[in-house]
Amino acid sequence: MKVKNWMNRNVVTISPNAGLRDAIEIMHHHSIRHLPVVQDGKMLGFVTESNLRQYLLTDMLNELTTSDVMIINPITVDSNASVDYAARLIHEYKIGGLPVLEKRRLVGIITITDILGAFIELLGLLQESARLDVLLDEKKGSIDDVLKLIRDMGSRIISVGVDTQSSRRKVYYIRLEKADVEPIIAKIEQQGHKVLSIIE
Repeated sequence: MKVKNWMNRNVVTISPNAGLRDAIEIMHHHSIRHLPVVQDGKMLGFVTESNLRQYLLTDMLNELTTSDVMIINPITVDSNASVDYAARLIHEYKIGGLPVLEKRRLVGIITITDILGAFIELLGLLQESARLDVLLDEKKGSIDDVLKLIRDMGSRIISVGVDTQSSRRKVYYIRLEKADVEPIIAKIEQQGHKVLSIIE
């Protein structure tokens, strides 16, 4: 999944000479929290709701421009980068969104909401489905064996996740297209694994 397929291309921008009150009004009008500062097609900086908040109750609100308060070297992402990489940047830097660049030209914005949408689609959470949480006994077989068993029973696997926090046996989260899961569970447990829970 590439950033360019999930970013918002209709980017609202502001000039470096615009006042802070203008920036606040634009954000409010468009219901956005990130505003690239652009001049002659080049992104000079980035203004966010959180870095404007400190000026809301001061006299400086009417005196300062966006260029006075903008983030000069914001964290950005290339349009061909993966959504996973964008998610890691947002998590690492504790930010809500990233300007997306192509050859240093601003082409979009990708936010936490966009990334969440991408992962929801990837995991199939909006499809009719069932999730089996399987505690794997690796002495009795691998996850590939369990997935083959499920496919051989005619079920389509949407996604597979694993709990990496446990230092002991692994729990796999297997999401299937909606089906009668009882025979599948019985087969998995016959192989020596344990189905901890079913979420439908």
